[in-house]
Amino acid sequence: MAEILQRTGSWTFDGDTLRIVPGSGKQVQPLRKSLGEVAVPLAAISGISFEPGGRKPGRLRLRMRRGADPVTEVAGTKLPDASDPYQLPVERDRSGAAEYLADEVRYALLLEQVPVNEPCDRFLLPGPAIPITANGTDGSATFDGEHVQLTWNWMAEDTKTTAGSRKIALDDLRAVEWTPAIGLEHGSVRIHPVGDQPALKPEHDPNCLLLWGIRQARETSDAVLFAAAVTACLPHPHAPTPESAPTGEAAQPKALEDGGASGEEHDVLLRRLEGLARLHRGGVLTDEEFSAAKQAVLSHF
Repeated sequence: MAEILQRTGSWTFDGDTLRIVPGSGKQVQPLRKSLGEVAVPLAAISGISFEPGGRKPGRLRLRMRRGADPVTEVAGTKLPDASDPYQLPVERDRSGAAEYLADEVRYALLLEQVPVNEPCDRFLLPGPAIPITANGTDGSATFDGEHVQLTWNWMAEDTKTTAGSRKIALDDLRAVEWTPAIGLEHGSVRIHPVGDQPALKPEHDPNCLLLWGIRQARETSDAVLFAAAVTACLPHPHAPTPESAPTGEAAQPKALEDGGASGEEHDVLLRRLEGLARLHRGGVLTDEEFSAAKQAVLSHF
């Protein structure tokens, strides 16, 4: 067991899982507080480093495998250090503990032969709890596990208020994108419906929520977690493509032979099951409601 406790949070590694718990003080950014405790399985990690800070605090940095984590898939390296849930400032007197934890994780990656340079074909961490809402400058975006809804306020441009509120089913979405505010450039969270046209500027695009830099910390938290929750429910970006699947009679799904769902319908049903499971974990569905809904979906396989 390797553990380090700091004012901004704690990291604990037991050989299989790195458990990250954020602190509760004012110095902890909203995104880290909202995301809460994160249990990172070893298979989701591509590397870890400790950077001594000299007279200043050092820093532990965790690197995730591509496709392992919805938050990293959305934010990448664009988050400020203070908001990144996979970084931990380390005081000088705890440098030894930080180096030990990093060594233990690296040793476990080597021992378990984790393919750190290969992308995952499914998310190994769950997305943020749903339902979830992102509050922006000119409106809000809500995701309930099945639909994304955009609602505008008095600060929205005419192009958005004229178009009215947007409600799009998850099956009609292909992606969601978060862009941070940089300098004088505003940020945004943009949804991409299937077959959508080239995007307009964020302030005019009815599929885009505007994020002003002046409220960056709060809006960054809302937008990143919202985008991650939607991304976790969409088809995985590194999942095997039809082109990479086997061909011929051996590739024919048994469901087709039995008159069941086609391959495309099968994927849709799996996504609905995953969405129901997230709603159940988030407390939106009771045990009875989840069981009934799951049986209804399974009857179509």
